[in-house]
Amino acid sequence: MTTQPQLLWHDPEWQKQAHDWIQSEAKRNSIELTGEIEQPHAYAWSTVMRVPSDEGTLFFKATAAETIHEIALTQRMAEWFPDCLPDIVSAEPSRGWMLMRDGGEQLRASIRPTKDIKPWEPVITRYAELQIGLAEHISEILTMGIPDHRLALLPTRYTELLADEASLMIGQEKGLTPTEFQQLKELKPRLEQICTDLSSFGIPESLNHGDFHDGNILLKDGRITFFDWGDASVTHPFVSLRTLFVSIEIALNLDDYSFTPEMASLLDRYLEPWQKFASKDALLTAYRLSKPVAAIVKTLSWHLTISRLEGPLREEYAWIVPEVLREFMVYEKMLSE
Repeated sequence: MTTQPQLLWHDPEWQKQAHDWIQSEAKRNSIELTGEIEQPHAYAWSTVMRVPSDEGTLFFKATAAETIHEIALTQRMAEWFPDCLPDIVSAEPSRGWMLMRDGGEQLRASIRPTKDIKPWEPVITRYAELQIGLAEHISEILTMGIPDHRLALLPTRYTELLADEASLMIGQEKGLTPTEFQQLKELKPRLEQICTDLSSFGIPESLNHGDFHDGNILLKDGRITFFDWGDASVTHPFVSLRTLFVSIEIALNLDDYSFTPEMASLLDRYLEPWQKFASKDALLTAYRLSKPVAAIVKTLSWHLTISRLEGPLREEYAWIVPEVLREFMVYEKMLSE
């Protein structure tokens, strides 16, 4: 299905405005462009352009309305933690535009050819440290319009999600069956209890990247850069591990819900900085409780994106909401076993 021509990012007038802004901001920062601007990525929710310059390759990103907060969030985080956030040349949060310097090679390039996840080790430690630091800034982050998926609010968000029956595709191909829908409604008290139990460990809620995989981490001369915060939300920090481990399953060609000794070792590295809040055993229990929560948070993120799409674009992605809700049921059942 070809849907790209419908995207705003391919509109000639929009492209002219974006190119003019890139050129103007580069000039304002004494950067000379040395070649044609290319557009290697365009999705319903964002686009990226590659900009050759005398300071190396720059990257321009534009986001759709539902994730426009990404620009202000990234800009502010880069002020708080400049060592591991993008090096921003210029940003215009009201438009959802950002121009950045090259952060290096994707972590994916160090992992997928060799099927070795060892390069994740320093990354996962730095990410935990970043989340601990960000916990002190949550009040300000919430003022930027970042989705609020804190544990106390999740049961209400869950109820609202199930009320949008059209998004659940009940009885349709790839949608929920009527039985699954009924099971999900009956699981609301269970979700409330899981959230209560998880909050009891005293682990501060923080920023969840939302799409924490090996393609959204850059490496350059020992520097780690975390980018693409468009799916970020404020919630329990361990929720981020859901996408990390899915990306490892893909990288290593593992079955769904796999958990190898190497993955367990990465989990230990991630949890180590959090031991200032709880013991390792308590943190491991909290991680298990976070897995069904992570599925709900991911579902809510996809629901926000998909609900704003129309026509063929919506049809292309609609199945993801019921699919990730099934994941919630799997992880809830695992807790009971």
